[in-house]
Amino acid sequence: MKSLATSLALLVVLATPCNAQWLNQPTPNIPRTADGKPDLTAPPPRTADGHPDLSGNWQGRPIVFARTPGSLTPSAQALIRAREENYFRERPTFQCKPTGPEVVAGWKRIDQTPTLITIYYDDLTYRRVFMDGRKLERDPERVWMGYSVGRWEGDTLVVDSFGFNDRTWLDARGTPHTEALRTTERYRRATVGRMQVELTATDPGTFTAPQTLSYPLEFRPDTEMIEAVCEEKQDHWVGSLSENEKGAVTVAPAVLAKYVGVYSGLWGTVPRTVRVTLAEGALYATGLVGDNVRLIPHSDTFFLSTDGLTYTFGGDGGKIDHVVERHVSGDWKYARQP
Repeated sequence: MKSLATSLALLVVLATPCNAQWLNQPTPNIPRTADGKPDLTAPPPRTADGHPDLSGNWQGRPIVFARTPGSLTPSAQALIRAREENYFRERPTFQCKPTGPEVVAGWKRIDQTPTLITIYYDDLTYRRVFMDGRKLERDPERVWMGYSVGRWEGDTLVVDSFGFNDRTWLDARGTPHTEALRTTERYRRATVGRMQVELTATDPGTFTAPQTLSYPLEFRPDTEMIEAVCEEKQDHWVGSLSENEKGAVTVAPAVLAKYVGVYSGLWGTVPRTVRVTLAEGALYATGLVGDNVRLIPHSDTFFLSTDGLTYTFGGDGGKIDHVVERHVSGDWKYARQP
């Protein structure tokens, strides 16, 4: 059996940098508890002009746009299906290209001044948000990261962006966009340790109406962001969804029902929970970006997922007590929860 498509990003997430600098560098000007630890629940710091200070290192997780019936144009649906067929191997981040407007997992650093906010990403790309009152042009040259202008609405930073080329994605599950894409982000830092971002994407070539989602960013004090540059080699990335569908076998509903449950453990050093559900005769598992991915049975215990990972259920005496999730980074065993 051919090996499955798997994410190059997993290698980056689990990599351990050698000889990295300033990993234990105290962050200045943030409140601390009596024992000297950062007080992440305290009110956020503010700049001299009174606005919340968003500066520092932040870490987020990947998110995906909901695909409700009728929310996508026919052309967008067709492109998503084509990308799913190849297990998303053309995703820009897997090709070592800038991610554009896609919200990806990983670190970012924000540097804030009254007239310019710069967002640096660990893949060495960056965005500039101009705060000097300039307006977005009507028809700018299309670029990878687009153009961004910002303003304050009370304690909320509002960022409008336009001018993206169409070579990037909107999420890890292949949602495309056209050069007509416009985005609006609203950044609200409620505490030192947490910031909530609301993203609205408007693109008549992709969505039938503007789509909005929300996601958190977690502050990472007393350290520095480390670069995470990928390698484009994809020799291991073979196979397709349709090939794996052809190899599927029939598993009795009673057997599938035994696997339904919650499984938890560590993916490397990252806590991971996989929820397995059964719907309309098929098993689904929590994907790496929080969506449900379908599991294609190739035996009573071994399943291939529609996002390129594999799952093997096991236990003693017929009792299922764990699942092994196989990534390019290794095999990760998660225990079934009571």
